[in-house]
Amino acid sequence: MLAIIGGSGLSQLAILEATRRQVVRTPYGEPSAALTFGRIHGREVVFLARHGYGNTIPPHEVNYRANLWALHSQKVRDVVSVASVGGIRSDLVPGKLAVPDQIIDYTYGRKSTFFSSTDHSVTHIDFTHPYCEALRERLLKAAAASGEAVIAGGVYGATQGPRLETAAEINRLERDGADIVGMTGMPEAALAREIGLCYAAIAVVVNYAAGRGASAHGIQLEEISAVSQQAMARVHNILEKLVMLDGG
Repeated sequence: MLAIIGGSGLSQLAILEATRRQVVRTPYGEPSAALTFGRIHGREVVFLARHGYGNTIPPHEVNYRANLWALHSQKVRDVVSVASVGGIRSDLVPGKLAVPDQIIDYTYGRKSTFFSSTDHSVTHIDFTHPYCEALRERLLKAAAASGEAVIAGGVYGATQGPRLETAAEINRLERDGADIVGMTGMPEAALAREIGLCYAAIAVVVNYAAGRGASAHGIQLEEISAVSQQAMARVHNILEKLVMLDGG
């Protein structure tokens, strides 16, 4: 079964014909929200609002372990994360969509592994390629089939939040090789790998990163919502086509 995790710009999935909601208890506490089950073109899909359905949970307080565990417990195999990001690279301007292939983690203090208990032996996962390549390819094919332009690849810099970055921090991220910046990419991707989920992301560029383009003197927060709404319609098209292609 496919799961979609929606970020701050996607707290509900309009294309999902919802059939039920289910509260899932986990060993790691409460997920961000009840899981919403439904169908897209006859295929069962589950949706989870990462920040809660009222968008009330900041990125550093999301219970990523509970979220991924809850999805895994419902026999989910594939997870598509939809996340709003700032564009660092010059071609990643507001309104662009990307399917990143790498991550740099700048977060701290988050519950970031399922293997922190003395009940487990020391466990290492290979994270050379942090996203599931098979699911990335399916997303890229779905984008092409739906006529939606996406940028294939890119390095996601995951920062702590909830504040946005300084211009100097963005300069540092650029020197490190980051192309986009967001606050929820980690530890979500690593936890998915630990628990055996095939995980990929659609990154929605909703603003220039600090010090770039129209954000040279400050990020205009009031403009983000309009960009996000337009871009999310395109994300819906890609997700719908992904389900159709998988079903066919």
